[in-house]
Amino acid sequence: MQYPKGTTQVYSYFESRGGKFSETIFFGLQYIIKRYLAGQVITLKKIESAKEMMRKHFGRDLINEEGWRYILQKHDGHLPIRIKAIPEGTVIPIRNVLFTVENTDPKCYWLTSYLETILVQVWYPLTVATNSLAFKKIIFQSLQETSDDLSTLPFLMHDFGFRGVSSIESASIGGTAHLVCFKGTDTMAALGLAKEFYNCDMAGFSIPATEHSTITVWQEAGEADAYRNLLEQFPTGSVACVSDSYNIWNACEKIWGETLHELVSICVFLPTLQLALFYHSPRSLLVTV
Repeated sequence: MQYPKGTTQVYSYFESRGGKFSETIFFGLQYIIKRYLAGQVITLKKIESAKEMMRKHFGRDLINEEGWRYILQKHDGHLPIRIKAIPEGTVIPIRNVLFTVENTDPKCYWLTSYLETILVQVWYPLTVATNSLAFKKIIFQSLQETSDDLSTLPFLMHDFGFRGVSSIESASIGGTAHLVCFKGTDTMAALGLAKEFYNCDMAGFSIPATEHSTITVWQEAGEADAYRNLLEQFPTGSVACVSDSYNIWNACEKIWGETLHELVSICVFLPTLQLALFYHSPRSLLVTV
């Protein structure tokens, strides 16, 4: 209705127009295509449902019923579009084309930009992956200055973001995007998406860890017993322990440094004891600890 008469081809592109970073990681389009655009997308039932919804929403018929029925009859419900993109995981300067969309049937020129809303959802995984890359650069620089071992880098930014997003799908998408740059995650939803849509058998890893409730349930007088129980339950492999439920300085200096020092020392198969610290400024706390 709004295109010039005689239009047969619409070619659109998507780019990152700018932001706080000079480059971005492209990621997430494959999920959108496989999840929403691949296969028989259009059915008669969907057309009728959309027709009813549009009539109620606009107060009149505004759905392109003829166009959708044409796709159903001519293309068996498959969308006649071509999407070309740079490889996912590519780091590319901003203001470059990330993917293009065009119709492959001249009668479906209207379909190209119609798909903009769903395709632009790639902004979210792209942004998460780009932020993770920025974190990784900072961590890498600090690791170079303070350590001879860079092998731990993929695990030095761990994803606990599941609880902080709007939905399970958001956790899946954002969590998978984080795993483009790192391997540590507690966002289990991301593992399923990575396997189903990216054929990655296991994209991320984690270790046993406490939370505040499993420490405070022992009460303050039993804090050392809670920590001791953790080491006894998981005598091998790395573990993480929330240690700031009461007094982080006492926990590090007295409980871990004195009371449990011998037990930690005899856990010869314990590669790493990680102390989780939540309620203080990392810049000052980490140096002191």
